[in-house]
Amino acid sequence: MVVLNRIYTKTGDDGTTALGSGERRPKHDLRISAYGTVDETNAAIGVVRLHLGDARELDAMLGRIQNDLFDLGADLAVPQRDGGAERLRMLSSQVERLERDIDALNEHLAPLTSFVLPGGTPAAAYLHLARTICRRAERIMVELAARPEEPVSAAAIQYVNRLSDFLFVASRAMNDNGAGDVLWVPGQNR
Repeated sequence: MVVLNRIYTKTGDDGTTALGSGERRPKHDLRISAYGTVDETNAAIGVVRLHLGDARELDAMLGRIQNDLFDLGADLAVPQRDGGAERLRMLSSQVERLERDIDALNEHLAPLTSFVLPGGTPAAAYLHLARTICRRAERIMVELAARPEEPVSAAAIQYVNRLSDFLFVASRAMNDNGAGDVLWVPGQNR
């Protein structure tokens, strides 16, 4: 259980922050950037949810995702080390649930004939914004995982990869199941 009784501690005034393990790292540390960008993705999804209208099923999916993103942040905040205490980790079942949600949304979409430009309805545009932030989180996590001393679970990386796919498909769903997508026209403005 998390208990926050003081919002400011002044311990970060020196440019460091604590991981979930208590280890202090510079605020520019790649691991901090990874879970900070996951948090940014979560905030963008919060904005999306303000623009969903009566899309209750999608809202429920996004609510589950927001909770998962806190799980992901917790996973990243405590590097997995051999012999360490068991901590909250992302699970393949969370990835599989995202895949089922993607399939459910994709089932109703018109086939793509071109790349989709970010836009359409406000919800779709914000879903695209969340998708690009999620892709940045994924790039940072993959870079972090490439460092032997900085383990990142495969399930965590798979989750952000699927999440960006989910956000893309959800954006199309919010654009009248693809009918309202703004399509890229190669060389249109030459």
